[in-house]
Amino acid sequence: MQTSGIGISGFACYLPGYRVRLEDWCGWTGNAWDKVQEVVGYSYRLRGPDENAYTMAATAALRLILRNDVDPDRIGLLGLGTESSTDNSAGAVIVKGMVNVALRELGLSPVRRACEVPEFKHACLGGVYALKAAARYLAVDGSDKVAVVVCSDVAEYRRDSSGEPTQGAGAVAMLVEPRGRLLAMDLHHTGSSSAYRGVDFRKPMARFAGSVRGPFVQLRDHPVFNGKYSTTCYLDAVLAAGRDYFSQCGGAPAATLRDMAAIFLHRPYQRMSETGLAFCYLLALALGDAEDLDELGELAAATDVPLPQLIDELREQPDVEALLADGDLAAELFPLASAAARVLRGLPAFAGLMTSLGIDAMRHTGNLYTASLPAWMAAGIEQAATEERELGGRRVLTVGYGSGDAAEFMPMRFVDGWQAAARRIDFAGAMAGGRDVDAAEYAALHAGDDLGERISRPGVFYIDSIGERRGHFDDSGIEYYRYQG
Repeated sequence: MQTSGIGISGFACYLPGYRVRLEDWCGWTGNAWDKVQEVVGYSYRLRGPDENAYTMAATAALRLILRNDVDPDRIGLLGLGTESSTDNSAGAVIVKGMVNVALRELGLSPVRRACEVPEFKHACLGGVYALKAAARYLAVDGSDKVAVVVCSDVAEYRRDSSGEPTQGAGAVAMLVEPRGRLLAMDLHHTGSSSAYRGVDFRKPMARFAGSVRGPFVQLRDHPVFNGKYSTTCYLDAVLAAGRDYFSQCGGAPAATLRDMAAIFLHRPYQRMSETGLAFCYLLALALGDAEDLDELGELAAATDVPLPQLIDELREQPDVEALLADGDLAAELFPLASAAARVLRGLPAFAGLMTSLGIDAMRHTGNLYTASLPAWMAAGIEQAATEERELGGRRVLTVGYGSGDAAEFMPMRFVDGWQAAARRIDFAGAMAGGRDVDAAEYAALHAGDDLGERISRPGVFYIDSIGERRGHFDDSGIEYYRYQG
């Protein structure tokens, strides 16, 4: 199986037009702006009442095809990663259908009929699984074709819940080719972990019983989650995938991390990505040589933490499910590592480790669930090209996570001449033109109400109408879409 060179050749993004400034939100809700901007970010986007995961995915996919001059007849796989599906039968084929309508309207050929259209679901990790599947497809039976992977999600939380400031919506499409023009994927040295975690972040269908429908029947997709327990599951999954990755990459794990040109992580909000990276580095030190253990010892001493116990906590697999049996979901399973991570985040060494590329843009993007990781990659790579950084041949590490829980470490490498493809991303353009909403508009949009307007955004798909049974013809609840050319 030939996998050398398979990688990403392009990104394209879509963010809805309605923007919530978190400083305004803090004024409406009485939350502390200083804390919110430090932990979460500056703003996020809300979908319009006539938008969903499919319309956003189709917009991003069409932009990718047009911007990268992709021959639609070469697309052999169109994969969708999402946890915001509104149809339990069809999935990525809906996106393909919309894209083909627009391509025909533009006088172009449609995506080929012989195209696989899988949908991948595992919370925020669905897009990473779709990306790996696309690479495997090209390696096995699609070497003369290309693949498009779209990550699209709607992150919504109940009003007054702890997750409310970490909302967002958007989509990111990636072009995957046998010879990646941006990044080459290292499929032989990935790290994986998965374990069922019960009451971690979930979306049971029973939530929709008795729900009030919006004008386009877009039910509010508020998750069931237990904040502290979900954080524990995240840290446990990242550490487990990290152990798998470091066992394969060879050399000193900490040096491997320090040598990366960038480390992009799943980023529902700013502090979570910082904590995840801090735990990754602590694990790398705990698995390292004497010099690495000395560095870990200095961190342990600075926090009055016993070094042997800290090493054991990082290296060993804790019994997360015991928290359920004990009924203590708020228990701290990583007390020593958490203390060391807090100190580490304040050190200059961590500032050098934490990727600055794209981070300011992400503070204005919000939580995109499965699109969060590729959005950060797109924003960071575009910034690197704008700043004319010399990154050819340099390695990149991506860390994906999905509640429930599962995690993936996937290393990649910048290819020579990556800048040309990077300049076609236009992440800045995707962020432009957002309209700030006031408190009343926020409440209405959060409830799914129609504001009586449609933001004019050429090149965007939207829901035009919803079907209902008419005599012998039944299209109840089926969404009909339109393209704003």
